[in-house]
Amino acid sequence: MLKHLKTLSGHQNPVYALANADVEGMFFSAGNDKGVVEWSLKEMAFAKVKMPVQSSVYALHVQDHQLFIGERSGAFTIYDLSEEKVIIRINAHTKPIFDIKTVKSKNELITTGEDGTVAVWSLIDFTEIYRFQAAYDTIRVIAISPDETEIAFGCKDHLIRIYNLSDYSVKQSLEAHTFAVTSMAYEPNGKYLISGSRDAQLKIWDLPNYELSQNVPAHLFSIYSIIFHPYLPYFATCSQDKSIKLWDAENFKLYKNLSLEKTDKGHSHSINKMIWSDDGKYLISTGDDRKVMIWELTLI
Repeated sequence: MLKHLKTLSGHQNPVYALANADVEGMFFSAGNDKGVVEWSLKEMAFAKVKMPVQSSVYALHVQDHQLFIGERSGAFTIYDLSEEKVIIRINAHTKPIFDIKTVKSKNELITTGEDGTVAVWSLIDFTEIYRFQAAYDTIRVIAISPDETEIAFGCKDHLIRIYNLSDYSVKQSLEAHTFAVTSMAYEPNGKYLISGSRDAQLKIWDLPNYELSQNVPAHLFSIYSIIFHPYLPYFATCSQDKSIKLWDAENFKLYKNLSLEKTDKGHSHSINKMIWSDDGKYLISTGDDRKVMIWELTLI
């Protein structure tokens, strides 16, 4: 179902972040290189260094022709993709930013990371609206429900904390993982939340009540990314164990295991991030081996 198409090299250090550009067939990557790189899926090649940054990048996010870049320094930068210039750089947190998301319905930007705080920013003038302490240690990942009524934070203390997006009030905490929560995603139709952890397990939380319905022993080490296909009933996971796995989103059957141990193509170190291309034709992965790999989806 997934076959290796191309390996893109050029990064000199581990890569932690990927994001689709707002131009079809383009995407961004960033990590310890202190620069955001633009790639072409059409050419399957490096395009250019989009912009330099002042410290390592752990998070990339694109919304409405704007690129949001979260740094190890605790600052984030907003880059206008239409005008190709930096709009603003904000020293938002005292420690690294690990995730950035936007709430379209509220015109808000959410940042969080190692200091355990969640900051809410206006997408109109980029002022800080609200800030709260969601954890007393690292918040690794944010997930927003498809209807934008709830937001989930995956935390180092192995808890998932659910908040109402209307007023950022606490809804509940989910406890099932035994180690830090490192990845999460809502099923696109709002059926469940799926979480991954340093314990190498996938947990399926049925909505609307977040009841734990299933545990899947998915990988050997930390699960760093969970991504649902744009329109097909599949999701992919990747791990510190150097493997990518493709799953059925309805019955959680494993379709494909991609690793150097299983095939002659794969990452040689931890896989830190994945995205699907906007058209769903390609899976893009990257990690500590400094490589960006393109996988083509072929239906059964």
